[in-house]
Amino acid sequence: MSVQDGAIRLNSDQHDIDLRVSIVPTVDGETVVLRLLAEYVHALTLTDLGYLPEHQKILAAASQKPHGLILIAGPTGSGKTTTLYSLIKTLNGSELNITTIEDPVEYRIPGTNQIQVNHETHLTFAQGLRAIVRQDPDVILVGEIRDQETAEISVNAALTGHLVFSSFHANDAVTTIPRLIELGVEPFLLASTLEIVVAQRLVRKICAECKMSYVPDSVEIEQLGSFRTKYSAKNSSAVLYRGKGCSACHGLGYRGRTAVLEIIPSSPELKELILHHPSSNQLVALIRSQGIPSMYEDGIAKVVAGITTLDEIRRVIKE
Repeated sequence: MSVQDGAIRLNSDQHDIDLRVSIVPTVDGETVVLRLLAEYVHALTLTDLGYLPEHQKILAAASQKPHGLILIAGPTGSGKTTTLYSLIKTLNGSELNITTIEDPVEYRIPGTNQIQVNHETHLTFAQGLRAIVRQDPDVILVGEIRDQETAEISVNAALTGHLVFSSFHANDAVTTIPRLIELGVEPFLLASTLEIVVAQRLVRKICAECKMSYVPDSVEIEQLGSFRTKYSAKNSSAVLYRGKGCSACHGLGYRGRTAVLEIIPSSPELKELILHHPSSNQLVALIRSQGIPSMYEDGIAKVVAGITTLDEIRRVIKE
């Protein structure tokens, strides 16, 4: 038995679905993981993904700049690529040269130049990026920053007049900056190019077919942070929501997913702090002083809005 990776395309009446297959041998047999990539996903907008109008306004401002670095952070399966594609689609037009380097190219975007990483021919992210820069692009999408070389080329591309989008594996937006510096990016270059860092997770949405309200108990109220004053014992009309479980959601009480976010836009104070090799704690102190909500706080806001549940937020995000 050996490690196997492959892809399968399923054609149905409703959607075309790409399956990414990973098979790994274990002492008891084999484990198989399937990733389902439906064609309709590439048509999702930022609104569909759970970005509120205020989030979209911040991202739109960063995306309209002629150069800079825009990063989407999160673990595998947190929707980073889908968010990047949604941003690229808002810029896509005949007046811009948009080129991507991806591993793999998950969805085709008409009107853009998409390059597939190929390790057999030594076409890596770094090699592809070097070639892309010589193609005079306006916008570059780097599927993922994985190593020092890719990070340095991406930052330099953003410094030399390109708008660069990329994803990065990090638990939250705050730790992205120290990790890039540890990866070898010079702080003065990062401070000059970084426009925005967005960290996201995907949480399950309450099933709309069996959604029901309930009055939270004192333990749950205490976990609601700044919203807990609304849920006093005297206010019995203040409720939370959960799914009862039905045939539509197969008894789970959840159906569909949405993103919870932490967004850190660039600011003069942030640029100054980056120059001094900041720790995560120093960055947290700065963004909290600027009133930027954490990912957990964004999740709690979606709990109060009846989009997801407190249990789901606590399952996915560390307070």
